[in-house]
Parts: sequence; structure tokens; C-alpha cells
Amino acid sequence: MASSTLTGKPEADAANKPQHVHHTITSTKSSALTGKLEADVEIKASPEQFHDMITNKPHHLNRTCDDKIQGCDLHEGEWGKVGTIINWSYVLDGKAKQAKEVIEAVDPNKKLIIFRVIEGDLMEEYKSFLLSIQVSSKSEGSGSVVHLTLEYEKLHQGINHPQTMLQFMKDVSNGIDAHLTKPN
Repeated sequence: MASSTLTGKPEADAANKPQHVHHTITSTKSSALTGKLEADVEIKASPEQFHDMITNKPHHLNRTCDDKIQGCDLHEGEWGKVGTIINWSYVLDGKAKQAKEVIEAVDPNKKLIIFRVIEGDLMEEYKSFLLSIQVSSKSEGSGSVVHLTLEYEKLHQGINHPQTMLQFMKDVSNGIDAHLTKPN
């Protein structure tokens, strides 16, 4: 199994990224078809605030990241509950996309939620696609770290690893943070 880590500091241009954000991307690929991408995003919001938004209020995300999330609708179940099915409308690489996801796991103590994509545009390229979002307190200072994990199996070797989806999730995390920490 090969593993590499890339670490980047935010650009000096404040218009591009908030200065408080630090990203770490770890890419682990176990075969040509299966893979795992991970990223950490430092945020100012508390783990409780962030986890509550992503788990219990994802239908509010279009208000926090309207350039990325166009809508989030409850298809079946209850917000924040295992087995719930959610329909997402989003914009990736400038194109409108759809995804239907089922919540596979929720752990309020670990501030973890896991989604499995079951239908939509991602299924045109991936046999399976799992998204894990876990948020924890920073080891030093205030704020939190959002740990994003994408685990997937490509339909064939000609499909790219989902680096743009990982960047999308980092951007959404920053949007949620900006919404949660904006002054009243």
C-alpha cells in the first residue's frame, strides 16, 4: 500500500481562502481501482456546532455554501439517523450534479457521520463511494479539525481519483465554518 502526504498553508490572498484554514491531504491507494483520500481542515467553530450542522441540519447547507450546495432534501427517514436517505443537488467543476446518499453511521461522541452514495452522478464513475466526516477539538488552542475521508472503488482504470470532490468537501467545510462563526 502506497501512502503520501501533502501539506499546504493557505495562500496569502485572503479572497481565496480564510487565513485560519490549514489543510493536510493524505492519499492512500491500495490498488488501481480502489482508493482512499483524506484531508484535514482547521476551523474556528466547535466540534459540536459543526457536527450538528452536517448531521442534523444538512438542509441548511445551501444557505452556507450556495455556490456549491444547491439543495438537500430528505428522501426517507429522519435527519441525523442511520438509514436516512438524502438527495443532494450540488455544483462540482461548474456542472450541476445529483447524489442520493444513505447515512451509514452517526457517532455523536466521536462527532462522526458516514454517508454512502447510492445513486447519482458519482455512480457513473464509481462502483462504491463512502464519505466520512469527523470533527474534533484542536490539540492546541481553540477551534476544531474536520477530518474528511473518501473511500471509493472506480468502475475502471480510466477514472480519475476524486481529488476535485475532496477539494469540494474542504470548501464546503470552510463555508460551514464561516456561517457558524460569523458575528451576529
